[in-house]
Amino acid sequence: MDISISVIICTYNRGQLLNRTFEALVRQTLPTHEFEVILINNNSTDQTAEICLHFQQTHPEFPFRYFKEKQQGLSYARNRGIEESHSDLLVFLDDDAFAEPEYLQNIQIFFKTHPDAAAAGGRIYPEFETQRPPWMSHFMLSLASTLNLGEHVRVFKKKYPIGANMILRRSTIEKYGDFDVALGRRGNKLEGAEEKDLFYRIRRNGEKIYYIPQAIVYHFVSDKRLEFNYFKRQAIGIGYSEKVRAKRHSSREYLKSITLEIGKWGATFLLCLGYMFRLRFQAGWRLVIFRWYVSRGLFFTSKL
Repeated sequence: MDISISVIICTYNRGQLLNRTFEALVRQTLPTHEFEVILINNNSTDQTAEICLHFQQTHPEFPFRYFKEKQQGLSYARNRGIEESHSDLLVFLDDDAFAEPEYLQNIQIFFKTHPDAAAAGGRIYPEFETQRPPWMSHFMLSLASTLNLGEHVRVFKKKYPIGANMILRRSTIEKYGDFDVALGRRGNKLEGAEEKDLFYRIRRNGEKIYYIPQAIVYHFVSDKRLEFNYFKRQAIGIGYSEKVRAKRHSSREYLKSITLEIGKWGATFLLCLGYMFRLRFQAGWRLVIFRWYVSRGLFFTSKL
């Protein structure tokens, strides 16, 4: 098969958004014989299976394949997608992320011209269901899986790609392993850190992870995701997942995470004061609340 890119979409109960995700891929400028789309259904209980079957029936010439992964967890689903794929370039796209028409073509061009790229991440714009809330400052946009490092290609230094729009070479996976199944979201539990864990492994070995500004997707941000209870659970999940990730590496790594968290408290207070002076009270106070729940997950939460 003359395939250069495998698009892997893992989904759990997001059937109502899949048609738009699929249609964005149908409109790609890259010829369909050069890529494939693999959908991994991770035990969805909604209409995901029926929606995928209908898409296959209405787009018989489109390179789409459907699988069901019974082991619950995003890392299991992503690893299954890797197993079922055929190409060297593995593009991971969220089930609620909508790619621009030149998305795959720009990725293909980039990796052809950057043979030193072990992995990469593209630009992610948020698409709010209604509107961006006043408490969501620039520093909180990552909660909406937003990533925008500007117009120029660069190597990730401190940050790393976000799972809604990330690309890995198969050779990179073969060198450093796939996604750790002890990490990552499971059903409705807001766990994570599986992406950070993998990219840290890659970076520690001196490999380059690039930011591709031309690889653009729009990420749907539902109103439910902006509710306080979801926000709280997400923040606790971030802290808890970092604890699990760090402890699986070493005690020293966990101590490093604790030290960094303490430092982030100082930065949080300074940012909060800045927003207060500008009368953006919700934005400032929400930063403190976020930090509190992340710390709670990192220090005190034993199980989500």
